[in-house]
Amino acid sequence: MTVHFIGAGPGAPDLLTLRGRDLIAACPVCLYAGSLVPQAVLSHCPDGARIVNTAPLDLDAIMAEISAAHAAGHDVARLHSGDLSVWSALGEQVRRLCSMGIDYTVTPGVPSFAAAAAALGAELTLPGVAQSLVLTRTSGRASAMPARETLTNFAATGATLALHLSIQNLGAVVAEVTPHYGADCPVAIVWRASWPDQRIIRATLGTIEGALPDGIERTALILIGPALAAEGFAESCLYAADYDRRYRPQSAESPWSEWREGDD
Repeated sequence: MTVHFIGAGPGAPDLLTLRGRDLIAACPVCLYAGSLVPQAVLSHCPDGARIVNTAPLDLDAIMAEISAAHAAGHDVARLHSGDLSVWSALGEQVRRLCSMGIDYTVTPGVPSFAAAAAALGAELTLPGVAQSLVLTRTSGRASAMPARETLTNFAATGATLALHLSIQNLGAVVAEVTPHYGADCPVAIVWRASWPDQRIIRATLGTIEGALPDGIERTALILIGPALAAEGFAESCLYAADYDRRYRPQSAESPWSEWREGDD
């Protein structure tokens, strides 16, 4: 018996990996985060599967469901929104499974920041503008932030910021990062990225609070950084005609030319 943790993606049911779909279809038990995983994803469950919405359950109750499946010899598809590597509560569940001697696998999913960037049609790392992306959040009831992981520290780098679970603290976010980016720095808020009712709000740090409409909460992602609106950035060397690289050596003296000849 195995518990298969599956990243169910940001919301659109067709942004589910093929591996995730096939695992869901093979498991007679499915535990899913009902507040964030779309119902359409559950259509991949086999007929007669036990499908449990874990949104109202605490960790002990979730583990009880897994224990019952283990006793029956039934594999479990455990669905979380987005990708399991960040803010998924994967770690605490895996720790329990290890103590219980239950096997597990992890299948990645499309993260919400990637879906938001796609909705914006934007690259979050542009040459000479930003080459780093910081995935972070503000302190909340569920988890406090470690002392050194402050927005001030992150903003000082000039990287593109992707703030999850923080829309309720927008005013504090703006106040903390504006000294580093400036009031004219572009901001984008993407609410329910990839869902049919997705909404995008574009503004600057100086105007975003006034531009935010009512009803934008919970699943909204805040993106901050000059890369969101940069136009005069340099082109990367990756596709430059004179860039010497392994698959496009510029001369017979290129080290990559020798590698290709030897490979042939």
